[in-house]
Amino acid sequence: MREGSLEAPVRHPIDWQNPAFYDREQIAAEMQRVFEICHGCRRCFNLCDSFPRLFDLIDNSATGEIDGVDRKDYAKVADACTLCDLCFMTKCPYVPPHEFNVDFPHLMLRHRAAEFSAGEVGWSRRQIAAVDRNGKLASKVAPLANWAIRTGNALTRPLMEKAAGIDRRADLPRYESQTLLVREAPAPNPEAPAFGQRKAMLYTTCIANYNRASLGMAARAVLARNGVETELAYPGCCGMPKFEQGDLNAVAEAARASALALGPAIDRGYDVVALVPSCALMLKFEWPLLLPKDESIRKLAQATYDVSEYVVAMARKEGLAPGMKPLPGGISFHLACHSRAQNMGPKGAELLRLLPEADVAVIERCSGHGGSWGMMRENFDVAIKVGKPVARQAARNAKAYLASECPLAGAHIAQGIALLDGDAKARAPMHPIELMALSYGLIAEPARG
Repeated sequence: MREGSLEAPVRHPIDWQNPAFYDREQIAAEMQRVFEICHGCRRCFNLCDSFPRLFDLIDNSATGEIDGVDRKDYAKVADACTLCDLCFMTKCPYVPPHEFNVDFPHLMLRHRAAEFSAGEVGWSRRQIAAVDRNGKLASKVAPLANWAIRTGNALTRPLMEKAAGIDRRADLPRYESQTLLVREAPAPNPEAPAFGQRKAMLYTTCIANYNRASLGMAARAVLARNGVETELAYPGCCGMPKFEQGDLNAVAEAARASALALGPAIDRGYDVVALVPSCALMLKFEWPLLLPKDESIRKLAQATYDVSEYVVAMARKEGLAPGMKPLPGGISFHLACHSRAQNMGPKGAELLRLLPEADVAVIERCSGHGGSWGMMRENFDVAIKVGKPVARQAARNAKAYLASECPLAGAHIAQGIALLDGDAKARAPMHPIELMALSYGLIAEPARG
């Protein structure tokens, strides 16, 4: 038996259509098997809160081993998992093809799928995951919605906390009155090296469409400056919020619908470019694992790029258009977990180093946010604790700009920095593609405070 694997990690298809997948006894037995392996290794002790919880349960048990832990307490470990995938991708020596066959995140997903199938996910939590419905409704009354969700609103936020479980202290993404899909498209630059060579269908994602249209506009502007013809597509949410809850049937339905909608563009020679790493991860990896026999899903996965990955590839192959200017003061860049989980290398950092006189300090650690997980009342303090090393390092870097490929992670890190030193005058966190747009002079300097 090998002690650990040096081979590339391999993920098995998610057997969610098999009734045995939801069998609670089988799940508990598999959790005990995996937890025993984790107990003997403990390399993941400083990632999310799942592992400290697990090791505390074991260490405080009567036997000091996993057999001394009540199986009912396994849920405490699963509840702390943010599905960041860092344990699988960066730490665990026992992932497939090792014979121990440990896939901790997908085991926690299976536990949640069984809970969802049994009707144990509450109504309010399920409504939070209905991001398309919520985004469409909120964008129609964006000023009112943004007033209601504003951190510090003493009228609405306590009510939201009581009704929906969203912690009143958590910063929430604001809504756009005008979604990204209806924004005007810039014309591609005919003088750029990539002109006539590339066409990109930007999968807007729910965040860019409803909450951060500036991200999509910056991406379109940078690609247009570099000669890339772009169109926008948003068949619907990638399903990550429902994936986190274990609603795998809904995620599979979303995958099929999106593959059907995006397939014709792929046939016309378009690359599919996702603006947020969590969504790119779903399209490239999780959807094919849910539906491994679906040819349209496979085709979409092979045609999909993360936006940072796409720009770096273009820079290497065709080259970039001239005109970028240095950004004085440097950049503190958080490498998002779901970027790392795509196993494509630190493309966001590589993109930022394309800027003239680039001064980039990279932070490779989980922000602690975990999508909707970190905004919930029972998780917010843990999310801040897990993300504190990132916030502390970003504050210590003292760069002029803070960046993350994940908009939710960026906002969470900024909130963590504010809790550390009370700095209310920092620039808003930005995506690397926004900083490239700023370097080109395509967008305005972000406001402080």
